[in-house]
Amino acid sequence: MNAPAPNAAFFTETVEYVHHWTDRLFTFRCTRDDAFRFQAGQFAMIGLKVDGKPLLRAYSMVSAPYDPYLEFLSIKVPDGPLTSRLQHIRPGDQVLIGRKSVGTLLPDNLLPGRTLWMFGTGTGLAPFMSLVKEPEVYDRFERVVLLHGVREVKELAYHDWLSQELPRHELLGELVRDKLVYYPTVTREPFRNQGRVTDLIESGRLCADLGLPPISPEQDRVMLCGSPEMLASMKALLEARGFEEGSNNRPGHYVIEKAFVEK
Repeated sequence: MNAPAPNAAFFTETVEYVHHWTDRLFTFRCTRDDAFRFQAGQFAMIGLKVDGKPLLRAYSMVSAPYDPYLEFLSIKVPDGPLTSRLQHIRPGDQVLIGRKSVGTLLPDNLLPGRTLWMFGTGTGLAPFMSLVKEPEVYDRFERVVLLHGVREVKELAYHDWLSQELPRHELLGELVRDKLVYYPTVTREPFRNQGRVTDLIESGRLCADLGLPPISPEQDRVMLCGSPEMLASMKALLEARGFEEGSNNRPGHYVIEKAFVEK
């Protein structure tokens, strides 16, 4: 019997582009093996080889399934086993990409509805960046709302792309202009939208700002990705309103991605 190939569980890809949004937040793009397949909203294990061994964390793909590259959004943790190293990568460096893509933030895991709400905090924006580039999402819902919550204005990664470039996209632009609403919100600085996700919903301000009825399981579907605190508070808020969680086995009114890079 032949021995398995080294690192058979991973693709080794080359970094092509790195952008540092802040001293705590960066984006990087790498090559993509033709054999790597994923659906918008999924994540893979990615990382670096450290002392001859793979050091990995779960990262959602920012790029679309049809993009020829892979793109990721990451925090920087000074003493984090992976991110303390990953933040220093440069074009030409190599990263490991797990061959398997998984995740619960898939339209198939939601029951049919009218409005799809995507609530992301911090780097929890990542899977929604992929989903807003997916035509199927707009086929399924009359309206798609992407809320990105951060502490400071400078942490609003991809703000200009979402608000200016995506609506002008040659293939998706018309769909986006008709159906996508981008709602950035900040908690620690003055900004046109201010407040935590749960406060904006409970106060009624979010729906009032958008001219929409209160969020309800009759017509709304929800995807969540972000800090454990946000996920717990949103889960409680939604279930108090009668929402039922969906999964890969059973569609529901809302889904949560629990894989979140903190180290």
